[in-house]
Amino acid sequence: MAQTLTPPTDMLSRLREAGLRLTPATHAVLTMFATDPTWAPTHAEVLEALQRQGITVNRVTLYRLLDRLAGCGVLERHTDGAERAWRFTPAAPSPTDHGMATRFECDACHRQFRLSQATEATQAAADALLQALADMGHKAQRVDLAIHGTCAGCDPGAHVGE
Repeated sequence: MAQTLTPPTDMLSRLREAGLRLTPATHAVLTMFATDPTWAPTHAEVLEALQRQGITVNRVTLYRLLDRLAGCGVLERHTDGAERAWRFTPAAPSPTDHGMATRFECDACHRQFRLSQATEATQAAADALLQALADMGHKAQRVDLAIHGTCAGCDPGAHVGE
């Protein structure tokens, strides 16, 4: 995976706003995610990718770094139920109007593709869920909708545009 020279400014801004430093390990992690926004690795896969680049990071330190990056909105953390692990993806540059993230995850390669436009019906369903939780006294922050399947790159029978 080729690296870019500098992580995107939105990632760096969120990092600074959270009071986190841009250490060599942080820089390497951010550039890997910026290079391939559909990459959705587990902690172990990030560690392996860093090691392939000759970067040595303690696994616990990396776990804490990924957790902090998710906490400050640089990365998003998603549950991979099949593997019982967290997967990480770059966060959207700016949150959607209603705090709704819709993504497609390939169950074969685990790449995640953000669906930037939700239909009115999808948005209405998300709003109804948020309102139902509010009626119960809960304070929901966002709706994270994941659609699972097989991407065009993993499905040899898939034909884009048909």
